[in-house]
Amino acid sequence: MISKVCCIGAGYVGGPTSSVIALKCPEVTVTVVDYSVERVKAWNSDDYNLPIYEPNLVDVVKECRGRNLFFSTEVAKSIEDADLIFISVNTPTKTFGLGKGRAADLKYIEAAARCIADCAHGAKVVVEKSTVPVKAAESISRILKANSRNGNRFQVLSNPEFLAEGTAIKDLLNPDRVLIGGPQTEDGQHAVRCLCWIYSHWVDESNIITTNTWSSELSKLAANAFLAQRISSINAVSAICEATGADVGEVAHAIGRDSRIGPKFLQASVGFGGSCFQKDVLNLVYLCEVLHLPEVAAYWQQVVDMNDYQRRRFSNRIIASLFNTVTDKQITVLGFAFKKDTADTRESSSIFVCQHLIDEGARVVVHDPKVPESSVYRDLDMVCDDSERVRKLVSVAPDAYTAVEGSHAFVVCTEWDEFKDLDFERIYKSMMKPAFAFDGRLVLDHKKLRSIGFQVEVIGQASPQAAAALPSQ
Repeated sequence: MISKVCCIGAGYVGGPTSSVIALKCPEVTVTVVDYSVERVKAWNSDDYNLPIYEPNLVDVVKECRGRNLFFSTEVAKSIEDADLIFISVNTPTKTFGLGKGRAADLKYIEAAARCIADCAHGAKVVVEKSTVPVKAAESISRILKANSRNGNRFQVLSNPEFLAEGTAIKDLLNPDRVLIGGPQTEDGQHAVRCLCWIYSHWVDESNIITTNTWSSELSKLAANAFLAQRISSINAVSAICEATGADVGEVAHAIGRDSRIGPKFLQASVGFGGSCFQKDVLNLVYLCEVLHLPEVAAYWQQVVDMNDYQRRRFSNRIIASLFNTVTDKQITVLGFAFKKDTADTRESSSIFVCQHLIDEGARVVVHDPKVPESSVYRDLDMVCDDSERVRKLVSVAPDAYTAVEGSHAFVVCTEWDEFKDLDFERIYKSMMKPAFAFDGRLVLDHKKLRSIGFQVEVIGQASPQAAAALPSQ
């Protein structure tokens, strides 16, 4: 069937996906290619200091690298040798031009397709793994057909990833489903069977779903939109809870016991982040606009608007609690990644909370166990537009205890497990008084913190002062 696989793109999707394929298909040679020499060098590093962090990823790479898993910058040769080629390149939201702020920028997808057309010989199965708008496979097919030489034949499939950062290896090894979309032709279905054969090495046949190409592409966008919608829904409820004295944790538990709803993605927070949710929802919004479905577009746009509102609302609560001013006050932000168990900061709510605090003149100290200092400054430079001001007001601490020394408040923005086990009595003694604790992820023991002396503010719960003013139950 398939003996050689090439994956274009050695990032968050291509690297882990290719590693697991190599692990589960020892008879298949998997080569991951990227034009970034630095990134490929990191994948090949002797100390396995990989360019991305995922639990258990190092173990998989250690077992396969050099055996049937390779990382290379020789893009053309790897494409020429491969039977099946994954396209796993970045598809960021456009920052200018038609569809700015909503449409996906497909320049890297197009570049990959043109590279395949230039380098390939014979029959190839080309698989779009990146998150793409509906009909992207058609665009890839047109580019390949228009540039085909020497009788090359291409079949283009859609095989979207459904990975959650922080659990990517677990998700790859035990997927809820594998979705493969392809042309409803004899050659197209043969290509689908080839890709099914790869996954059948470890995925039960009942969990491999085959559809037409367009259904597969839309399913990816719709799945992320539904998940983001649940988060925005419970965050909207959290605002009501803070105004009424209800507890969003209790409300989420109550509605999550309904079997029609279920408990997943009902954890109120400072907002969702990551590379997919906002990008995919906005992509869906743009698709609806292009299809002249303004009411549908407005519906999905509200999911993103609510997320932005939640971030701003949480930041405003910090400012209001600190006597309506944070100017020249030191505030510690615990967590900069968009979620625990990853170093990915893309669209992290921490970035926007820091931005709001910097705008108010606060001195912000950031600590995250996995995010490097360079990433913190890079992300804040992008949103603050004044790198000199960022360097003046922001510092990065090596540990939580150093980060909180002399702070007026600490703010939990990422749900790292280690934050639950900190010595909060030690932290309290090192902070300015009154010492404030803001829990934006519902991970701390609020009763214990209050007994120590902290002024505790929790997302989805009324502040103690506001709760006291509410009518008795």
